[in-house]
Amino acid sequence: MANLTIEPNDRVVFKVRYSDDDVLVIDKPAHVVSTPGLGHDRGSVLNGLFATYGKQLQNLGKDRDFGMLHRLDRETSGLLIIALRANAYDKLRKMFEARQIRKFYFAVVAGVPKQTSGVIRRPINEVKETRDRREMKIAKISGSGKPATTAYRVLDSSPAASFLECRAVTGRLHQLRVHLESIRCPIFGDDLYAPPAIAKGAKRLALHAHRIAFEHPLTGTLIDVESPIPADIRRLVSRLGMDPSKAAAAKAESEKKKSKTSESPDAPVDGED
Repeated sequence: MANLTIEPNDRVVFKVRYSDDDVLVIDKPAHVVSTPGLGHDRGSVLNGLFATYGKQLQNLGKDRDFGMLHRLDRETSGLLIIALRANAYDKLRKMFEARQIRKFYFAVVAGVPKQTSGVIRRPINEVKETRDRREMKIAKISGSGKPATTAYRVLDSSPAASFLECRAVTGRLHQLRVHLESIRCPIFGDDLYAPPAIAKGAKRLALHAHRIAFEHPLTGTLIDVESPIPADIRRLVSRLGMDPSKAAAAKAESEKKKSKTSESPDAPVDGED
C-alpha cells in the first residue's frame, strides 16, 4: 500500500460488467465520485479500483490518470471504461478524442420534447461560479463555447415528464444536463440546472449511463456493454406515469437501425432541435 499513489478502499463497491487483461467496464453506483478530491479522498471509484487493480493502475501513473479514461458526476450512475495497460489507455484515449466511443444514457426529465427524437447542437462554456459558499465549474450554453452535440429519443412520456435515451456525441462538462435544460426538459434531481421543484422531484440526479460500445483497443473486437436501469430510476419513471420496461426497447431499436445503415448506427437520432 505504501507504494500506491491512491489509497485503496475495498468498501467502495462497484460491479464489473466486462473485463480482460487490458480493459475494464465497471458500473458506478450513484452518490460516489469517480476520482479522489477534497472531502472524498478515500471514497471514490478510483480508491475502490485500487483495492483490486492497484498494481496495474499504479503502473499507468498519474500521466495516464491511473487508467480512468472518463468520469461520471457523483449522482450519475452507470458505465465507465478503465484501462489496465498503457497501450490500451493510449489507444482508447485517441478513440475518445475521435468520438469513436458510443455512450448512451437514460434520463428522466420534466416536460416533453417538441420532437420524439432529435439532436441538440449548442456550444458549451465552462465557467466558475460560487454556490453555497463553494466555487465550482458549471456549464453554460454560449456562442464562445466548445461545440457540443447530444442526440436523444423519447422512450415514453406522460403529460408532465419524459423518459429519454440520450447519446453524448461529445463529452463536455454536464453536457446532457445543460443541453436538456436548454430545450426546457431539465433532468429530475438536478440541483444545478433544474428549477427547484424539479430538482426536488427525485432523490438524486435521474441520469444513468446504461450502455457503452467501442472496439477493443488491441483486438478490434466490438465490446458492447449494458447496465440495467437502477431500481430508484425505475420507481421514478413509474411514479411519473410512464413504463420503465420501455428501456428494454432501446437496444432492440438500435440493433434494427444498425442493420439498415452503417452511418452512426447507434445514435438515437432522426431530427434536430
